[in-house]
Amino acid sequence: MNMAANTLHLPVRGMTCGNCARSVERTLASTPGVTKVSVDLQGASATVEYDTGLVTPDVLANAVRDLGYEVPA
Repeated sequence: MNMAANTLHLPVRGMTCGNCARSVERTLASTPGVTKVSVDLQGASATVEYDTGLVTPDVLANAVRDLGYEVPA
């Protein structure tokens, strides 16, 4: 089976420390369909590699919003 992998660059506003970044990273990494996550605290962003057949960018953005951070549309 061939996965349709895609990379999403999410701006994340409101992260103030390493714990914030780790929380975002853990949440995204535990989302079904996500294969790799890198959170950049200084750059206020998250880069997510995911399987387009299992998860959508909206689901990923909402997972971050549920933590209390802002993801501009």
